[in-house]
Amino acid sequence: MSDLYRPKGLSSAVTYVDPKAAFRWLEEAFGFEPLMVILDENENIAHSEMKYGDSVVMVGNEWSADHKSPKSMGGKNTQSVHVQLARGADIDAHCEHARKAGAEIIQEPSTQFYGDRTYRARDPEGHIWTFGVTVQEMSPAEWDKAAGGGLKTQTRL
Repeated sequence: MSDLYRPKGLSSAVTYVDPKAAFRWLEEAFGFEPLMVILDENENIAHSEMKYGDSVVMVGNEWSADHKSPKSMGGKNTQSVHVQLARGADIDAHCEHARKAGAEIIQEPSTQFYGDRTYRARDPEGHIWTFGVTVQEMSPAEWDKAAGGGLKTQTRL
């Protein structure tokens, strides 16, 4: 089966003023792999997809009043995208690579109470991306204890 046909799953779509520049930047800065680009008659991106592992992110333009880049909204985000790196990945090196490519690091790599090491980066148009890698597998009870007892982990509300 082709990479263009995916099994059931979840993906995100992010909107940019300049999706071509964003597409190239996401490949360089974060290591996302181009999957497909569809250009319109004016050579603008009509649709594009990139992959990371088994996940897909769609990179598009501001195609309606409800689909805007943070760059057009005073830097405001209504979502952020979390990318889980492969176990054993060097997240600190990933962060440095993103920084050198122009990402604004808004949270330096740090180990969280639930056993992941994470960092947050803002891309050139203002989207916030969180990257994580599991450094210690923990049970929900261990998360709650590590958080100081103020949490109760459950699967349903």
